[in-house]
Amino acid sequence: MGMWIGRNRKARVTYGFDEIALVPGRVTINPNEVDIMFRLPRKEAEPLELKIPILASAMDGVVDVRFAIGMNKLGGLAVLNLEGVQTRYKNPQEVLQKIVDANKSEITALLQRIYQEPVQEDLIAARVRQIKDSGVLAAVSSIPQRAAEFGRIAEEAGADVFVVQSTVSTVRHISSEYKSLDLEKFCREMSIPVIVGNTVGYDVTLEIMECGPAAVLVGVGPGAACTSRGVLGLGVPQVTATVDCAAARDAYFKKTSRYVPIITDGGMSRGGDVCKALACGADAVMVGSAFAKAHEAPGRGYHWGMATPHANLPRGTRIRVGSTGSLKQILFGPAEVDDGSQNLVGAITTCMGNVGARDIAEFQQTEIIIAPSIRTEGKLFQTVQSVGMGKS
Repeated sequence: MGMWIGRNRKARVTYGFDEIALVPGRVTINPNEVDIMFRLPRKEAEPLELKIPILASAMDGVVDVRFAIGMNKLGGLAVLNLEGVQTRYKNPQEVLQKIVDANKSEITALLQRIYQEPVQEDLIAARVRQIKDSGVLAAVSSIPQRAAEFGRIAEEAGADVFVVQSTVSTVRHISSEYKSLDLEKFCREMSIPVIVGNTVGYDVTLEIMECGPAAVLVGVGPGAACTSRGVLGLGVPQVTATVDCAAARDAYFKKTSRYVPIITDGGMSRGGDVCKALACGADAVMVGSAFAKAHEAPGRGYHWGMATPHANLPRGTRIRVGSTGSLKQILFGPAEVDDGSQNLVGAITTCMGNVGARDIAEFQQTEIIIAPSIRTEGKLFQTVQSVGMGKS
């Protein structure tokens, strides 16, 4: 398997969203009659049900308390970063304004200073309660090194979902400098669903699933504000990563009868990308930059990754995405832009209707073709005029 890249060395051919297309079905369905619900398993309880299979990324430019409330009321789920400005500062609005106002030459250093402020445990509990007081689900995240500590606080405050998230997640993390998170023990002791990420491989996904998480995040380095692939040379294109992790999920289900959903995380800025992720095997998607464009987003038209302020090796940057519409528009339309970044739900249901899929499980069986010209074929005028699919 793979191709020779030199003497005695082979490499697999992998694919991203721009290199594949979905084939229309022999039967079509009314988009208003397809089921796109996402179910997140819970211990000894009915699954948490989301009306739409979309989560908002745990990034400071995307999710704050207000955004989390709005997202859940619209049927999705937004994840609040417990190591961001919302839990380091009592008045995060002032800090966010400094980030927005900073020029390009100083932004990384500014972010590094801002994120040196320690996380305040009382703010973790306060933010969770603020979300819960609105009668919606509260989802929060942290890196593995702080998960045991922050998980307890968040759970006691009433959080519904906890996400353990790192650049690369494995079960067997080796370190002599600090104590590694015992993932199996953490998942067992938490009474709320634990989502673990991020991963891109078949074998490691199987190992993670054996630890008992409710779901697994898929993706290393594809985010719009992430620079891990440039800084570290690390990552697998999202189509191949999703297919490989979906295969692990199916193998694990066949072995144990326990279905662990996978959530493709990052690299999707348009409805078509989201559709392809689901068709490749994802049960849901996690999106950042598309939501950073919402009027309700705390980044005010800017977006930066969680690793951007890293004290020693930043692996992200601040990008300007602009504020193009309301959160409701981005999810449900009506779309007022021509690039597919609004009405994501409409894109999913319309695509499912056109391939003849009644639900996400059937959508995952869609015929997929390798189509490197899918974005350029017949699109000369769009490309020349930088409109529609011709935008970079």
